[in-house]
Amino acid sequence: MGLDGVEIITNASGSHHVLRKAHARVDLVTMATTKNGGIYLLANQKGCDGDRLYYDGCAMIAMNGSIFAQGSQFSLDEVEVLTATLDLEDVRSYRAEISSRNLAASRVSPYPRVKVDFALSHHEDLLQSVTEPVEWKYHRPEEEISLGPACWLWDYLRRSQQAGFFLPLSGGVDSAATACLVYSMCCQVCEAVARGNQDVLADIRAIVDESSYTPQGPQELCGRVLTTCYMASENSSQETCSRAQELAQQIGSHHIGLNIDPAVKAIVGIFSLVTGKIPLFAAHGGGSRENLALQNVQARIRMVLAYLFAQLSLWSRGARGGLLVLGSANVDESLLGYLTKYDCSSADINPIGGISKTDLRAFVQFCMEQFGLPALQGILSAPATAELEPLANGQVSQTDEDDMGMTYSELSVYGKLRKIAKAGPFSMFCKLLTMWKDTCTPRQVADKVKRFFWKYSVNRHKMTTLTPAYHAENYSPDDNRFDLRPILYNTRWPWQFRCIESQVLQLEKKTRQDLDGSD
Repeated sequence: MGLDGVEIITNASGSHHVLRKAHARVDLVTMATTKNGGIYLLANQKGCDGDRLYYDGCAMIAMNGSIFAQGSQFSLDEVEVLTATLDLEDVRSYRAEISSRNLAASRVSPYPRVKVDFALSHHEDLLQSVTEPVEWKYHRPEEEISLGPACWLWDYLRRSQQAGFFLPLSGGVDSAATACLVYSMCCQVCEAVARGNQDVLADIRAIVDESSYTPQGPQELCGRVLTTCYMASENSSQETCSRAQELAQQIGSHHIGLNIDPAVKAIVGIFSLVTGKIPLFAAHGGGSRENLALQNVQARIRMVLAYLFAQLSLWSRGARGGLLVLGSANVDESLLGYLTKYDCSSADINPIGGISKTDLRAFVQFCMEQFGLPALQGILSAPATAELEPLANGQVSQTDEDDMGMTYSELSVYGKLRKIAKAGPFSMFCKLLTMWKDTCTPRQVADKVKRFFWKYSVNRHKMTTLTPAYHAENYSPDDNRFDLRPILYNTRWPWQFRCIESQVLQLEKKTRQDLDGSD
């Protein structure tokens, strides 16, 4: 179209948000207009699609490889209009300088023309000053997390016509990050109301069921729309309880503390009454099946209590409505299946389910500085733990990375290779051989890949019950929409693991020969 003389290209887009995607959008537009000249108008949808996607705006006006107007990437405003005054003569002179383009333009088939009785310019436009180019301002990934999922939460809350959120707050990074997203949402709502956005004000009044309500600040609003709950057990430490309570106090949420031990003992007691058997934790002499079952009972009771309190918490306080239960399983744990089926990861929506642990930690660090939440420092420095096994001398004896048999940074690498690069066991092994050659032997790489794929396949059935999550990464394991792989695998991976083993043996043989030769 540009070769045929079209000078203004418009693109009414439906491009959803993914972390770091703005760079790709800007590069595509600027490269296209650098190559061919012309004015490019990019408009994009804004808001939640009623599902897992969030459309993040990011409108722009570009000409000849430069940006002249930048729209907001995240905003609670439903409509945004961008304007720029540009000179079409700049397009013509730019194109005239590209000799190869002019030669190609002489050979194109013309597009149909529609003649109209108006013009885009006027003789008085000579007095109009043109817009100067601007430098695109990118959000850092942690800023994108603080804004995108928060806007998604707001859209979901107002459109579901619920009265707020209920969040099991464990004192760990994931649930703390989810709490921070609700707090960020409250900040954006308050800012929009302060700017005079009457639509947002009307929505928040409907949510809190007060026709004259005006939020006084993020903390006050957070107390209205977020209920957090620390569900302690005999395996919980005082440190996680204190961290959860401190964070709740700083963001202003309505916080509840309770103990699940009576419910756990009642459930296990029913089993013992029927079977005559008393299951024990491994620390108390039990086997691995008993140990896992006793952990799962605790996790699933927390889900039942979360929904009970979400339905009746406001009723108990004399307020109307119910609460949406928020999940807080990150994308890495979901990919590996490091969660209990139908535990607190089962919720209404999950704002962090498409975000890696690495990005979440950077986001929590950002929130600590941006929002002034010192409680997050202790949460970041503490080891990640499920606290489902007995304490050792009052201290946590269980950590997530020990349970998984791999680090979160390794898990992020596996996720990208599995989902984006479509790597199976052998191709992942081949890629990691070179990626990790300075830190791991071929045998160590093989063991790590085998461990990942065994856990990935044996837990794949859990993907069918994942809570709908904000789509922030292209390696999201949410099989409802973004991952169409089977849920039932041969967990032995016989052919793939045999190929890996054969390759490792060849590499080890070559290493021995090289050492013998050097001697």
